[in-house]
Amino acid sequence: MKYLVLFILTMFLNHSHARQVQDSIDSKTKVFVMEIKAEIDPRMNHYVELALEEAENVNADVVIIEMDTYGGAVNDADDIRTMILEFEKPIHVFINKDAASAGALISIACDSIYMAPGSSIGAATVVTAEGEAAPDKYQSYMRSMMRSTAEAKGRDPKIAEAMVDEEIELDSISQEGKVITLSTSEAINFGFCEAQVKNIDELLKEQLGIEDYEIVSYKLDSANKVISFFLNPFISGILILVILGGIYFELQTPGVGFPILAALVALVLYFVPYYLNGLAENWEIALFFVGLVLIGLEIFVIPGFGVAGILGITFTLGSLVLVMLNNDAFDFSFVDPDAIFIAVSTTLAGLMGSFILIFVGGVRLADSRIFKRVALQEVQDHDQGFNAASFRKESMLGKQGLAYTNLRPSGKIMIEDDVYDAFTRGNYIAKDSKIEVVSEEGTSLKVKEISGE
Repeated sequence: MKYLVLFILTMFLNHSHARQVQDSIDSKTKVFVMEIKAEIDPRMNHYVELALEEAENVNADVVIIEMDTYGGAVNDADDIRTMILEFEKPIHVFINKDAASAGALISIACDSIYMAPGSSIGAATVVTAEGEAAPDKYQSYMRSMMRSTAEAKGRDPKIAEAMVDEEIELDSISQEGKVITLSTSEAINFGFCEAQVKNIDELLKEQLGIEDYEIVSYKLDSANKVISFFLNPFISGILILVILGGIYFELQTPGVGFPILAALVALVLYFVPYYLNGLAENWEIALFFVGLVLIGLEIFVIPGFGVAGILGITFTLGSLVLVMLNNDAFDFSFVDPDAIFIAVSTTLAGLMGSFILIFVGGVRLADSRIFKRVALQEVQDHDQGFNAASFRKESMLGKQGLAYTNLRPSGKIMIEDDVYDAFTRGNYIAKDSKIEVVSEEGTSLKVKEISGE
């Protein structure tokens, strides 16, 4: 009985200790830390969205953004600003060097701003890809966002506007012709920074008064790391090579299946990462398939090589370029020229690679086991008694009939209710046109069009 009492008492004490440890852990302030240390673009937009979702999932008490950016796309900055303003828990930003342009807008949207020594915030003028000031409609939009965001967080809206508009002159703060960029001490003086801190630990303990805390640092999960891997221009070029090469080889050897399967897999791996990161729009992806349809019509339906074929190639290659660029319905004003160069170069490299694959791989394909299973390997020589003309009961030379299909230049003809393979001298003959056999060559007939009487 004594041992039983001791056992129960021991279990109770252990349980109480475990509860105390758990309560101690639960009492810690959960601090969620994320970084904005790159260009503000669709990828950063997607990153912030995922990070704030994770902050909600882990039930974070406080969110800290460590900021060091020269800015980026206005539309993505607006999306991030909106997400921060609508987030229910406090979000503080630690500017560790720079919060320029779009970075300034995002910082002002936070509940409080802290800056490291030597840091700066401001210079939010909207510029084009060439580095020149954008038209006034863009400046007006940015001014309104800066003003409304500053008002929402109790900061001076005039100073926020002056970070965008060089024509706004504020006594003792800015001169006309220069946009405002505030140092750490200036930002503190004018209400755009709560305090100077050296690091996040100092921010939490000395400024927010949080002594007992647990930091959760956000990192992309494996799935998003894989997506980022496929956004690499080099990988994109390889995928383009597989897409174009796979489509070509499937057309050359229909029914094999592997080339088109490889092309489809590459197509998914190419479009999906850009779509998930907000770069690829629905219409850009649709443009690719419209291009394929036009190319198919040119090959199988429409005679010759004309408008449909040229448009098809333009749409297909254009789509592959556009999904890599953060354009706004063909507006490239804020797209970095380097990004355009990389996108075009990647697509052309993939195209040239597919040509090399076609010429080099075509020879190896003919010698592969798969090809030998679907292609006739034996040769029926003439000296062994084989004669292509022997399959026809009589000579077809000089006979007349109709083009059973379009001949461009090969196709089928009908003579006396029988259908034969035929080809022209290189010219196009439309379906149902009158034709005459001018030569018998192997299993096919060379024909010419007879002019209408």
